[in-house]
Amino acid sequence: LSESGVPQLVQPMIWDYAADLDVESKVLLVEKYRRCGFSKVWFASAFKGATGVNQSLTLIGHHLKNHLQWLKVASSTPTDVLQGIALTGWQRYDHFSVLCELFPVAIPSLAVCLQALENGGYSERVKENVEKLLGMSNLEIDTFMR
Repeated sequence: LSESGVPQLVQPMIWDYAADLDVESKVLLVEKYRRCGFSKVWFASAFKGATGVNQSLTLIGHHLKNHLQWLKVASSTPTDVLQGIALTGWQRYDHFSVLCELFPVAIPSLAVCLQALENGGYSERVKENVEKLLGMSNLEIDTFMR
């Protein structure tokens, strides 16, 4: 693969939306890409969607856990390898499906995930910052917001 010149033309993106993402396997995958000549990789997460075709409300806790796992992967790989992380927001599972988790209901999840990435984790301080940014008095992470 390295002799083909492809690693000089593209940067692979490693996708995983699971809350229990296997950190060690992702670290090994990054190393495998490096051995093939890819100097940079991207990670891809989801702040909405990716939890079920009929999902109407965003499971913030699921998406937060996914981002926290990606932070563990990032801290276990050489700093010069990670180019960035793409936060995806699934709108539908395929073009024949109905829309899932419309954007307005996912804004709190996007804010939580962005703040977790920006702060290198999630804490009460991060939660309070998100609540302030969104004008919310109580952001519920592990239950549906009412």
